[in-house]
Amino acid sequence: MKRWTAPLAISLALLGGCASAPPAPPAPPVVSGPPQSMMWVGNSFFYYNNSLHGHMGQLVSSAKERLRGTSVTISGSGMDWHDLPSLLRADGIGRYSFVGDNEIRFNAAGRQFDTVVMMDCSQCPIHPQLKGAFTATVAKNAATLKAQNIRGVLFMSWAYKDKPEMTQQLADAYTAAAKANGMKVIPAGLAFARAIAAKPDLELYVADKRHPSLAGTYLAAATTYAALWGKSPVGLSYTAGLPADVVQVLQKAAWDTVQAYTQP
Repeated sequence: MKRWTAPLAISLALLGGCASAPPAPPAPPVVSGPPQSMMWVGNSFFYYNNSLHGHMGQLVSSAKERLRGTSVTISGSGMDWHDLPSLLRADGIGRYSFVGDNEIRFNAAGRQFDTVVMMDCSQCPIHPQLKGAFTATVAKNAATLKAQNIRGVLFMSWAYKDKPEMTQQLADAYTAAAKANGMKVIPAGLAFARAIAAKPDLELYVADKRHPSLAGTYLAAATTYAALWGKSPVGLSYTAGLPADVVQVLQKAAWDTVQAYTQP
């Protein structure tokens, strides 16, 4: 009796067909309107005062809009300390949320954030030994975000209280990096300078003259809202517990700054 065997080429073809995986689905399109899910990548400038992303969420909520936010911060870090591809993996950060009475909500599979806001250490973009790393990291991160159709945003930090000359230096560095990589900018540093000019006794810093006071964090949130939502924060009801006259100055400074700033 003869034993029949399939030709080797056919056998391999069949095996190959069984082993092949279906193509990965395309990434969702880049968000064109206001952010709906935002990741903040930075350092202590973000996490002071119970975290900027928390105040941002409450400010947006007071505008009758919704935002899911997550803060990823490392104390004293530069932007190059963060492994962005790892942070953006689909089965990682943002895969589920706590809602209601400590209930778990599993978010839709796939891309978890439509917008990533990034800042470097307070002086890295202008430090002679670190500004090269800033430029290179922005370019690297921009490519990572573009590959996943995620909007990248640079957060322009503020000058130290006793070094106001840093304001324009940081503004120039962030604006140039954003222009080179097709990103938006939140001009928080310029808003700090504008608010101080409008109300010199306004305290936007804690004792170290670097980190933000509650008023400084609120101003950063209001500037973010103005820059990314394209709307004035003036009149929004969320105040973070600050006096009404202070809130008015901060909201106006945020809106005036964004209107005056030319996005790359």
